[in-house]
Amino acid sequence: MTARLNLTTLDRLPAAVARPAVDPREVSVGAVHLGVGAFHRAHQAVYTEDAMAAAGETTWGIHAVTQRSPRVAEQLTPQDGLYGVLTKGLDHGGAPTASMRVIGALRDVSFPGEQTGAVLDRLAAPTTHVVTLTVTEKGYRRAGGRLDLADDDVRADLAALSAELRTGRAEDAAARSAIGMLARGLARRALHDAGPMTVVICDNIVHNGAMLEGLVADFHTAADAPRAEEVAAWVRTHVTFPSTMVDRIVPATTAEHRDEAQAISGVEDHGLVVAEPFTQWVIEDRFAGPRPAWERAGATLTDDVAPYEDAKLRILNGSHSYLAYRGAVLGHRTIAEAVGDPRLLADVTAFIDDDVIPTLAAPPGLDLSAYRDSVLERFANPATGHTTIQVAMDGSQKLPVRLLGTATDRLAGGAVPHRVARAVASWMVFVSRTADGDLVLDDPLAGRLQAAASGDSGASGGRADGTASGSAGGAGGSAGGAASSGLADRLLDLGEIFPADLAGDDDFRAAVREQVADLQAERVGSARRP
Repeated sequence: MTARLNLTTLDRLPAAVARPAVDPREVSVGAVHLGVGAFHRAHQAVYTEDAMAAAGETTWGIHAVTQRSPRVAEQLTPQDGLYGVLTKGLDHGGAPTASMRVIGALRDVSFPGEQTGAVLDRLAAPTTHVVTLTVTEKGYRRAGGRLDLADDDVRADLAALSAELRTGRAEDAAARSAIGMLARGLARRALHDAGPMTVVICDNIVHNGAMLEGLVADFHTAADAPRAEEVAAWVRTHVTFPSTMVDRIVPATTAEHRDEAQAISGVEDHGLVVAEPFTQWVIEDRFAGPRPAWERAGATLTDDVAPYEDAKLRILNGSHSYLAYRGAVLGHRTIAEAVGDPRLLADVTAFIDDDVIPTLAAPPGLDLSAYRDSVLERFANPATGHTTIQVAMDGSQKLPVRLLGTATDRLAGGAVPHRVARAVASWMVFVSRTADGDLVLDDPLAGRLQAAASGDSGASGGRADGTASGSAGGAGGSAGGAASSGLADRLLDLGEIFPADLAGDDDFRAAVREQVADLQAERVGSARRP
């Protein structure tokens, strides 16, 4: 039987495997991470370990917290928190490359379903100074930009917080949401006046720091307890929420990846993650107290994250989504296959050049055209293995930040964003194909989207703000044109996704209708289910 990666086998790894940059046996916990998926392990944990090594520190070990599933805790606990990062790229000649390192920054791993009390105590400990999060867009439990107080999990966490504030006794009921865990931990920290804390959100959401700060404030304000305002006031003066931008492609780990890593290392690694060589982290320089020296590990500290954020969200994430929707409909299983299709490569390049770059202010030292080229080159790396269906998930949450802001800015500048309209139309045709059962839709609004796409009269038929869609006629009045216009209008009328001023713009609506008609007439394939 092959031995498993852990502290005992660590010293017996072959020279081809890079060992932790800091001896994990010497590392103490100074940070908590909520949402310990593959991305955190391939990104923030790597930066944190390298920062400790560069600064000669051992106090920034991470207490990692899973979300709803104990799977990651079950993978990593028997391995003493150790796991490998298998980095797969291409050399200058296009040949595949692979390297492996072991990360030891994770010093504790908890599952909230069983260990909420331990996590809350860690968040309240004076030795903990930083919290990071990667819980995806839908993990923040928002409705209309504010905390969704109707969400059952949020309500359960609010009840637990209110009980603790009323009685003064620790209430360790299992946290049901990441935002609930964070808000409850900060409240416990406030009650003990345990010192300042920095909360670093690492999900790519526009103005993510301010967004998270607002959700935490909403949570504390909604608590039904006399000391709720005291907690909210303490957080306002002792906790900061810097904005960030993160970037690294981290595909799902497959059995083939595990076999490849085992051949390199000689041990089984149930916590293995896979990543591309490229990595980037931009952090607003607004910290409340001590922190890892992340800049010494390659992170960029800046007074203004917005230009980096906009470039990444609009060029990389926008084109990633575009390739996913269009690629899936055309039968491409992976993003690498999609960007290798000359039709899609031409379309996505024009999308970036004609509509995206004109809306951006380049961050210091960044050439936007060169950045475009590097993004498309990264997408072409087949080793990353991102499937089109995987990237296409949660489109209702991603479209506003990845595509619609660009459309709004182009219209404000007097230009009709035809290339963005084609990207949006690609999403619409993708949704319509899922409603037909040809493709898979993983989206919190899946039912509503598919009903609207199929023409269910209860799904749309006018916006919540009272505005109505334009005429369903189009494409010369043909049946096909009318059907295309109908699909475009029904989805544009979903106010949860499309702002009224954008959906109500006649030029944009006409452009989307035209592109839907064109894409529906295109020869299509059938994407494989994941």
